[in-house]
Formats: sequence, C-alpha cells, structure tokens
Amino acid sequence: MASPFDPQSLAFFMAESKDMPIHVGGLLLFEKPEGAGDDYVRGLYEEQLKVERLRPLFAKRPYRSIATGGQLVWVEDDNFDIEHHVRHSALPRPGRIRELLDLTSRLHGQRMAHDRPLWETWVIEGLDDGRIAMYTKIHHALVDGVSAMRLLASAFSSDPDERGMVPPFAYKERAPKDKPSRTKAVTKAPSSALRTAAGAISEAAGLPGATYKSFRNALTLTNAGPISLRAPRTILNQKISGARRFAADDWDIARLKAVGAATGTTLNDVLLAMCGGALRAYLIEHDSLPDTSLISAVPVGLNAKSAGEASGDGGNALGFLMVKLGTDEPDAGTRLQDIHAAMAAGKQMMSTMTKAQITAMGLLGMAPSMALPMLGLSNYFNLPFNVTISNVPGPKETMYFNGAKLVGMYPASVPMHGQGLNITAVSYAGQLGIGLTGCRKTVPSLQRLLVHLEDALVELEKVAGV
Repeated sequence: MASPFDPQSLAFFMAESKDMPIHVGGLLLFEKPEGAGDDYVRGLYEEQLKVERLRPLFAKRPYRSIATGGQLVWVEDDNFDIEHHVRHSALPRPGRIRELLDLTSRLHGQRMAHDRPLWETWVIEGLDDGRIAMYTKIHHALVDGVSAMRLLASAFSSDPDERGMVPPFAYKERAPKDKPSRTKAVTKAPSSALRTAAGAISEAAGLPGATYKSFRNALTLTNAGPISLRAPRTILNQKISGARRFAADDWDIARLKAVGAATGTTLNDVLLAMCGGALRAYLIEHDSLPDTSLISAVPVGLNAKSAGEASGDGGNALGFLMVKLGTDEPDAGTRLQDIHAAMAAGKQMMSTMTKAQITAMGLLGMAPSMALPMLGLSNYFNLPFNVTISNVPGPKETMYFNGAKLVGMYPASVPMHGQGLNITAVSYAGQLGIGLTGCRKTVPSLQRLLVHLEDALVELEKVAGV
C-alpha cells in the first residue's frame, strides 16, 4: 500500500530544486563518556549500521507511476541501504568549530536523492577538544523543524548510565509514534489530497471577519497577522544558489528571560528583538538597510477555539504570524515593545480561529514562498516577508546517548529563492542554540550576524536595566 502526500508536504517536495534543497537539519555536540577509547567514534558509527528495523518515517521514499495516476505517493523502500544514509566523517586539522561549521555548511547544501528515503546522518570526529558531532538532515516533506528536533531528542535519555540506546531512525517498541499517515489505495490518493486542501479553504472561509482583519493588517502591518502583502527588498531577498553557509552559537536563556521579566515581554519577543537589532546592524554594515522594517514569518503555537470538528477539543495548533522586526527603529526598547504588542495582537486574533482555519490561513500566508520559486518568478516579485525566525522548544534536562553527554543542539533550516537567510533557535538545558542558515552567494559574512545578535542582546539588557 502507498500513502498520499498531504498538500503542504507536496508543496515542499515540488518546490525543491538543485539551488533550493528543502530539508531541515540538526547539528549535535557530545562529550565522550568517561573512559572512552580512541576507537569510540568508529564503534558508535558501526553500531548505527547494525540497525535492522527502521521507524516507518525513515523507511519510505517518494514514488509515482502509471499505477498512481502520475501522482506522488509514499512507498516503503524495498532496497534500503543503510550505508548510504549513515556516514562517518572526520574534520581536517586543526579541528576547530570553524571546520565543523564548514563541513555542516557543505553537507546541508547537498540535495538528497529522490529515489531513496529522504534523510541522512553523519557521525563526525576530529574536534580538537575531543568532542563528537552528529549532523542529521531530513526532508521538509517528511517533518517540520519542530518534529525533526523532537525526533532527535527522542533517542536520548536523562540517565547518564543508560545503555543499549538506539539512534532516532531505529524502530523502538515504546518510542513515540510517528505522525500517522492515512494508508489508502493509491487511486484514492490524489482526491484525498484535494479534499484536504478544499476542506482547509472552506474552514478559512467560515471566518470572514478574521480573514478581513488579516488582510487589513497586511496592508499596513500595524499588528502581526497570518498574512503579509509586502516587504522591502534587501540583499537577503534575491535568487539563491545551492551552496550554504551555516553558523551557530549558544545564549544563556536566563539572560533573555531577565530582559523579558523587566520589560513585561516574552522570551520569544526578546529573541525577535535580538534578531531585529542584529539584522539592522548587519544591513547597515553592508549599506543596505531599507527605510521600512523587515518582515519575519514567525511560527507560533497557540490554542485554537473548538470548531465542532471530530476531535473537537481545541488544543495546540501551529500557525504563522507576519511580524515587523523594527529594523527601521534605532531604539532597542521601542523595538521590543512594538514586537510584543504585535505578537500579542496576532495571537489574540488567531485564537478566535479553529485549527483548520489557522492551517488554511498559514498556507495562504506562506503560499508565495512556495509558488513563486515553482513558477520561476522569484526574480520578478518580492516575497511578502524577508526572513523566517523560529523558536523550537527542546529538552529542559541534560540528555545523554549511551553515556555521551549532549552539550549542544543547533538547528539548520531552509533558505529559499527570495529569502536567503533562515534563523532558527532551539532551547536545551538552559541554553538557546541559534542556527543561521544562509545562501553562501547572497548572504555575505553570515557569521557576523552572531556578533550582532550578542550586541543586540547587550543593548536590550541595558534598556531593561538588567
């Protein structure tokens, strides 16, 4: 049996090209267990090659034929080759973090073969301080960034003495279940996808007031909303190449929380204000700061109202808000308060929607970033936002993998035509790991943004008095 692509996964898959690989990734850093020998990393790699049974998510590949009516479906890969997906690498000397980020940049820029399951992982040794790195990537058609980091974290334990643990791609009897896919006859797959899309659009139409308000906000972006109609063009917003540059660092979450507590704002507000200040400084440095503010697409989790759907109990939903980052505002305190007010208003508006309406509005807001590249129109029309900034919750406790201590988590994401930079943060054990993923050609000196992020946080601490 085959299972259909859902509309959003199909859009991610179809938008991909050699210049725009659409996968998310994660770079993890570990300290070796006490007493580990020189062959520890080799043994870690070989243990992963012994995995015989995969989680269903990691065993399926895209497929289409006459039998599927020419439509894309997921099928199990009958010729799975684990040595293609799990690899062992070593850094060149001197083995600094710089060399690790250079390797991650190259790996993240390589498009995955569509005739195999869409994931790969590397075990990396050669760091000068003796730590181990793992880099994993998985296609956005399979999971979003939040789900990808959760999959990685699900393989770890808070017990440093636990052994016999298997990697994230291995099947575990008691592992959290993969997101269920509707297994249906292949002849029903296309109509199922169409019904899903039509249902989402129908749900969005059920709230004309919220839709009207979204478009009204989009005209001026005085408050955040699911839709933006315009954004200034900057050096970040051009057609991109396939080469990537990845940079990452950690910030103490307590610092951001202290700013939030002193100013009555949230952790995410402070992160957005950091990014706004950093992008302002970066664009000034390149003599490219526009007169109007950059717009960010911000994924948010919130409670949707009950809509009488089958589940019927509301719960958490994921939507997108388009938010002004205040890059045109020189005062850090004003920038933070403006972002806070916009995010609060946007969340309040979306809380009046059902899950399906939030999904539909999110698809509508993100549609240009999918459609324009597929139609080859990225050079002729601006995307309605300049950058995507995500904040992914991770484990709060220190985690281990067969005794190896996890000491860093850094997400890598998806630049797109017209949007050459993606900023994603993940929280872990009191630290906020921020990963910057950019087009090597159109985002010069990407690593400078790390310096500007720190400077922006220091500025926020000053205005907050902490």
